[in-house]
Amino acid sequence: MNQPISVDCTIFSDGRVRVRRVRLGGSWRMVEQGRQWQNAAGQHVLVLLPGQQVTELLLSAQTLTWEIVPRLPSDPPIT
Repeated sequence: MNQPISVDCTIFSDGRVRVRRVRLGGSWRMVEQGRQWQNAAGQHVLVLLPGQQVTELLLSAQTLTWEIVPRLPSDPPIT
């Protein structure tokens, strides 16, 4: 199951998303954004958290909420 998260972002009329910061554990953290894509699950955005941790965010098409997509040990590294 994905972890819900608060996201400060802009969603443009063409569907692109620009994530500025995320709230983790009660505090807002600035992020750098990488690539993004859309599929049946929703809008996926890769962000770089402080400490160089790459994280996949998902704006769920079903619930319209942001979630952190968990990485499995067998998943290839995100580059």
